[in-house]
Amino acid sequence: MSWIVLAVSGVLEAVWATALGRSDGFTRLVPSLVFAVSVVLSMTGLAYAMRELPVGTSYAVWVGIGASLTVAYAMISGEESASVVKVLLILAIVAAVAGLKLLH
Repeated sequence: MSWIVLAVSGVLEAVWATALGRSDGFTRLVPSLVFAVSVVLSMTGLAYAMRELPVGTSYAVWVGIGASLTVAYAMISGEESASVVKVLLILAIVAAVAGLKLLH
């Protein structure tokens, strides 16, 4: 169950990171509210997962999922340029996260 919660928390990290960027320094209400709710849920899930999983592994997986999804979304939405090298590097992050799960 901790791994599922950790994965969902990683997805929520991508949500709050994207919302933070769209909040324009917390001057836009909806993205600011999405940020606030998703950051609380993401951190709560991370804390829950860390009760059973090692801190280093939990944090690395959480950040890996969040960073990968944040960059992937930005490339898909056109906010960030896409390239073969970027996609390969994101896949390397995903592979590293999967490796941490497999080694656990």
